[in-house]
Amino acid sequence: MVEGKKWVALVAALAALAIVGAACSSDDATAGAGGGGELSGSLNISGSSTVEPITSLVAEKFQSQNPDVQVAVDGPGTSDGFELFCNGETDISNASRAIEAEEIAACAENGIEPIEIEVGLDALTVIGNPTNPIDCLNFGDLYALFGPESEGFTSWSDANALATEVGGNGGFPGAPLTIVAPGEESGTYGSFIEITLGDIIEERGQEEALRPDYQISADDNVIVDNAAGTESGLGFVGLSFAINAGDSVKRLPIDGGEGCVEPSEDNVIDGTYPISRSLYIYVDPNRISENPAVRPFVDYYLSDEGIASVTEVQYVALPSDRLQASRSAWASASA
Repeated sequence: MVEGKKWVALVAALAALAIVGAACSSDDATAGAGGGGELSGSLNISGSSTVEPITSLVAEKFQSQNPDVQVAVDGPGTSDGFELFCNGETDISNASRAIEAEEIAACAENGIEPIEIEVGLDALTVIGNPTNPIDCLNFGDLYALFGPESEGFTSWSDANALATEVGGNGGFPGAPLTIVAPGEESGTYGSFIEITLGDIIEERGQEEALRPDYQISADDNVIVDNAAGTESGLGFVGLSFAINAGDSVKRLPIDGGEGCVEPSEDNVIDGTYPISRSLYIYVDPNRISENPAVRPFVDYYLSDEGIASVTEVQYVALPSDRLQASRSAWASASA
């Protein structure tokens, strides 16, 4: 990332050390989370609404083995989660983007050193109503619909001229354009802008933001409901929410320059889906001594049983080498 991200950089370096690999097998990761009610205390976890379903399921499994540990998980958004984490108000922070330089600086002011642990993969998924006639959107189309120059577009067809100007396909119908999407507090918001709109925004000298006149919701289910219940609704969410919505929404294929590709597990794994991203949890190693539940919880999260939660809630599992890197990094940092 940038200078000053000493713990994130350290994690990457530690992950590359093969000598640590043997210390972080799934058996070792499970060992600290044994049942029997021997462990007690509480954990406060906040951050990304995208990662929330994974961590909530991990917490449910963990508590079944450790009933005297209370685990609270919520999802106000990645940015809000980092603010809480860097203020020392949470034990673990869920994130759908990497921590930024200013957030690391805020953490450092309070003596907090965030360790980055990749836990899964996601496909940012653009969703519409099942009746929507559009079969594919490229980045120019997305800019014309969601970008900062789209303010005031109340119909899909209002975006046609701009789409053509920035390399989109256009051809949008004359239907009301109703957008519900995440706000600035969300890592999904930042990832969407960075991956799909960033180059066009820079070329055109625009602000790095979505159009200011869409409906903001921090609740992914509200975004899904708009697409499902509004004939010309539009939005974007993480893959899990889109898949769990079933046939009530249309998952629109995206063309990142190599043709239209559907959001799916296979297309994320093989790298063909153009708006994929990593999902993370962040932990402060100092918290291990302050809260005895932190180490066994993260150990369990990275165990075979815990990490299976990623696919159980419809996200995409890390390739084995990247999962091993996360386990190695955690084993070294928590030693």
